[in-house]
Amino acid sequence: MNVSKRVSFFITSFLLMLSVLLTLGCTGKRDEIDVSMYQYQDTKDLVRFVHNASLILKKGGMNSLDYFKKHPKLFKKKNYYLYIYDIDGNNLYHAGMANLEGENLQTVSDKDGRKINQLIVSALANKHNPHGWVHYFWWKPGKFYSVPKSSCNFKVTMADGKELFVGGGISYPHEEKEFVRIVVDSAAQLIKNEGKAALATIIDPTSQYNYRDVQVFVFRENGEALISPTVVSSVSHIDLLACSDEVGHKPFVKALKGLQSHEKVWEIFMAKNRYKRKLIKKCLYVRKSVMDGEKVFVAAITDLPEPPY
Repeated sequence: MNVSKRVSFFITSFLLMLSVLLTLGCTGKRDEIDVSMYQYQDTKDLVRFVHNASLILKKGGMNSLDYFKKHPKLFKKKNYYLYIYDIDGNNLYHAGMANLEGENLQTVSDKDGRKINQLIVSALANKHNPHGWVHYFWWKPGKFYSVPKSSCNFKVTMADGKELFVGGGISYPHEEKEFVRIVVDSAAQLIKNEGKAALATIIDPTSQYNYRDVQVFVFRENGEALISPTVVSSVSHIDLLACSDEVGHKPFVKALKGLQSHEKVWEIFMAKNRYKRKLIKKCLYVRKSVMDGEKVFVAAITDLPEPPY
């Protein structure tokens, strides 16, 4: 390498390092991202981690990939690691599994048939999902079994127009209420846009609307389920308004009462749990939508966040 090229390389590396320091907050300043919608600290930490990495990539461009690769300890933490793909599914960087770099994972599915990269691309285009959350099963580096995972992702557009996304995920994640809000609000929007045809997409077990123990369901004002919360079927005779929890409360009746004056409501109810002898609290999230001119309600159930957060 001649002198001029060495000088140019040094200057480029120095500027990239300076950009990284500024982004990571070593000067006391950094671009903050709103994480107030999350209950758990590890979720907040992951979002900040991925967002900061996206800023490095945005400022440094493709040259920043060398920085990521030369500083693996910064981007592989105890509970999560960073990855970078282009929008076509080509892996450019993987702090957890370097053997995936250069591979195309566009059609790779998890054990339940979810095409992970395709879910991420859809999430990045979803206005109801500002941090690009997807939920799937993956395996930890060095392990031979898959575990539940939730990943957040940010799209970065390079100077030449090339689109990449930066992401990272947590294994055995806490069930954030925000995760349920995203899938329910997204399903309500889909129903409004596509009408009854949307139900087939929502009920698909490989779609974004179904993950782990969460399943989006839809019902009419009279309590008739169009998508059941109990079985994978678009035809169900369950009357949700007649249903009660383990202490006799009727959360759907209460939810519809609240929806007379609000677009969306959260209700808490009591349920049994196979891991605990005592009853536990669960959350029901319901919001209004319109399907081919008819008022319908879209909902899902998740665990109530518990301390420590």
